[in-house]
Amino acid sequence: MRQALISDIHGNLEALTAVLADIQSKNVERIVCLGDIVGYGPNPCQCLDQIMQKSALTILGNHDQAALFDPEGFNPVALRAIYWTRDELDRGPGPAAAINRRWDFLSELPKSHLEGDILYVHGSPRDATNEYVFPETIYDQARMKVLFDRVPRLSFQGHTHMPGVFTTEGEFIPPEDCDYKFPLSEEKLMINVGSVGQPRDEDPRSCYAILDDQQNVVEFFRVDYDIEKTIEKIYGIPDLDNMLGDRLRGGR
Repeated sequence: MRQALISDIHGNLEALTAVLADIQSKNVERIVCLGDIVGYGPNPCQCLDQIMQKSALTILGNHDQAALFDPEGFNPVALRAIYWTRDELDRGPGPAAAINRRWDFLSELPKSHLEGDILYVHGSPRDATNEYVFPETIYDQARMKVLFDRVPRLSFQGHTHMPGVFTTEGEFIPPEDCDYKFPLSEEKLMINVGSVGQPRDEDPRSCYAILDDQQNVVEFFRVDYDIEKTIEKIYGIPDLDNMLGDRLRGGR
């Protein structure tokens, strides 16, 4: 099976639309979303509608959770954005039934999903929603061992917005270092699929991955989208800090 893995959309409709169009051209059998559909960006409702329609499996992200419950550990910019996102989800668009469907969808999202020897999470194998596994985490060998002890064979995750492959040998391999294609074996791996709506690896293009079981490979893809259109929307919403738009230009 060929499945596309997307994460960290963050209300960026232009990025999500471009990624879904790219996926459609790749002969993919299903889409898996690893969370953070909302938060930061200007189109939470529209992004939710797209994911509800297109994604076969969706995992709860920390911003999705914060839209439902009291946010924990959010900086002032993120906190203000999530409160605006809540209000936007309550306002619509659409009739009351559509608004309720979005809230119901968010409230029913699983924190993790195990399928054979593949684990799907937002954060990490240890804390599915909130734990960050950054590239520099490889230098904490004790922590890496704890994380890999919870990996069946593959763990797909997002949360850091930084794509790449973590190996049991203590390596982090970004997509550009493996020519955007990483071969799979029986070795345990943690694979961050990057961010659709707010990349932070200094590449402003959207990022997603495809797992191809037959070819036994994970391939990363970068997709251009209309960044300036998203930025213009963010600038037009007082409760969304302008830096949430500015950072999109540099992928940071």
